[in-house]
Amino acid sequence: MPGDSLLPILIASAGSVALLMFATWVWSVVRKDAGVVDVAWGLGFVVVAAVAYLLGEATGPRRLLLPAMVTLWGLRLSGFLAWRNLVVGMYPGGELNLKEDRRYGAMRRKHGERFWWVSLFTVFGLQGALLFFVSLPLQVMQAIPGRTDLGWVDYLGVLVFLGGLFFETVGDIQLLHFRLNPGSHGQVLNTGLWRYTRHPNYFGDCTAWWGMFVVASMSGMGVVATVLSPIVMTVMLLKVSGVALTERNIVERRPKYQQYIDTTSAFLPWLPRRASAAQGAVVRAKHAQV
Repeated sequence: MPGDSLLPILIASAGSVALLMFATWVWSVVRKDAGVVDVAWGLGFVVVAAVAYLLGEATGPRRLLLPAMVTLWGLRLSGFLAWRNLVVGMYPGGELNLKEDRRYGAMRRKHGERFWWVSLFTVFGLQGALLFFVSLPLQVMQAIPGRTDLGWVDYLGVLVFLGGLFFETVGDIQLLHFRLNPGSHGQVLNTGLWRYTRHPNYFGDCTAWWGMFVVASMSGMGVVATVLSPIVMTVMLLKVSGVALTERNIVERRPKYQQYIDTTSAFLPWLPRRASAAQGAVVRAKHAQV
């Protein structure tokens, strides 16, 4: 059971996340770019990991292992997004010369002149609350007194985490190179990891969180107390801000993407299908519904 350090950890974590998101919101107002919240997302988990580690009373190697995994994941994500959006995005050519992500641009057009303060709640506040919730297992783990040594399940979790980190890192780099190529306008990236899944970066992100879940579940909290974090992240990546949002209107901008959908797995890596066979399967499915 959690010890006396749980409440201080929760309060300090909530305060740290709120401060980070507020500071990032101020930055976004100055830049007129709400997309900076994506940079703060990964960094927020790093902050929570540090706060929980410093205030917690847990002992043993897992006390350091899980925060190290979260920190590696968060710094990689925030560092990549900051470099891509704030540095590479300023250069002409390619498809990265955009002032604001389409998602936030649509919200800005919807709310008009009110967006600068509405975004504090609908963008930064919402993501801050979600970040705090998803990181709860990390916070509670550090508040459990006593020592628990690592076992083979922990090492399995680390392997799963590293596999996910590989997919999201390599996938992001391959996509960045593709989008920086002026000849990529209207084209579809279907090489490298993108040959086997339409979203290797999202798949990797999801896998990394399941790897962290495996390690967290061995800390004494159990599976039930830790499984909500990877479930929430998976749902977000598949149905909310990841796959579903990315592919909502992409065929209109890239007509060749429909063939890519027909031949390539949406999420889990798999061998590509033949276009003719895939299209035939779609036709058969439509006839079966009639």
